[in-house]
Amino acid sequence: MAEGRWGSEHWPTEIRVKRATRELEIDFDNGVTFTYPAELLRVESPSAEVQGHNPTQKTIVAGKRHVGIVEVEPVGHYAVRIRFDDGHSTGIYSWAYLYEMGETRDNLQAAYLGALAAKGLARE
Repeated sequence: MAEGRWGSEHWPTEIRVKRATRELEIDFDNGVTFTYPAELLRVESPSAEVQGHNPTQKTIVAGKRHVGIVEVEPVGHYAVRIRFDDGHSTGIYSWAYLYEMGETRDNLQAAYLGALAAKGLARE
C-alpha cells in the first residue's frame, strides 16, 4: 500500500457520528464507506491504556456494549481523537488505522468476542 505524506493512502471526505445507533461512519476518498460500532472503536482504542506498549500488554476491555461517542476532534492532518461517554479519550485514531479497522472489522469483532469469552468477561 502506498502511503501519503501523513501515513495514509486514503483520506476521509466525510465523518458522521450516528448517536442513535452508537456508530461512527467515515466516507473515504476512494468511494469506500466504513461504519464502526462505538464499542469496537473503544475496545480497540490505539491508546496505551488499551494496547499497552507491546502486543503482550493489550487489555481486553469488557462492559462497553452500550458505550457512545461524545465527540470526534481532529488531530493535525492525520487523525482524530474520539471522546467516549465512559470518559475514555486518550486514543488517537489515524486515518490509516481507521481504514484498516474498516477493512478488518468482522475479524476484529470476532477476535474481541473470543477474547471476552476466553476470560469469562461480558460485553454488558
